[in-house]
Amino acid sequence: MKLLVAFALIASLGALSQAEEEYCHNSVVTACSSSTFSGNSICNARFAGIEHVEPEVQAYINSQLTKSYEYLLLATHFNSYQKNRPGFQKLYQGLSDRSFDDSIALIKQITKRGGIVDFNTRHESAASVSTQRPTLEVDELHSLALALDNEKQLATGATHIHTRAIHATERDPEMAHYMEEEYLGKQADSVRKLSGYANDLAKLMKVPDPSLSIYLFDEYLQKQ
Repeated sequence: MKLLVAFALIASLGALSQAEEEYCHNSVVTACSSSTFSGNSICNARFAGIEHVEPEVQAYINSQLTKSYEYLLLATHFNSYQKNRPGFQKLYQGLSDRSFDDSIALIKQITKRGGIVDFNTRHESAASVSTQRPTLEVDELHSLALALDNEKQLATGATHIHTRAIHATERDPEMAHYMEEEYLGKQADSVRKLSGYANDLAKLMKVPDPSLSIYLFDEYLQKQ
């Protein structure tokens, strides 16, 4: 009799355990199959205030890719046989590669945090505001001015994301730390470097024939 009761108790506990296991499994399947990116879901990597900064980061990625393309055009322009400025070509090729790498790094950061980068949706930010430019086939001094404008826009965009991350209704310290470590200092250095280049070349060109000054400045850029 006691043996039958023991078997019945074990069977009952097994059935209860199986029911609980099925219930937990169904709950996880339901949560993970949902298309929503709610922060309450247990099956995504979203937390903190990622919803508040995601549009700004998306716009910054678009801006970085645009700047990379513009720098590539400048590099191609100065690499032509007519211009033949290898120093300027090296400068703008480096800026193009950096902006492209920064955009890829931001895409990885957003996807790590559970976001999706949608290039079909246009987002505006401080870094994406620019004036109309008829052409990028400009002289050496004006190319530095354009590059300086670009770097200031990127610096402003990074600052905007950082400010948004720490002052939004729901803060995102991780994103603020990432922007501070990876972008703010780097953009400040780039703005300082290009502003120095522009001022130095402007002074060197205050002569009747600045061709030798431009040649020597291009030689200087090749060594950087």
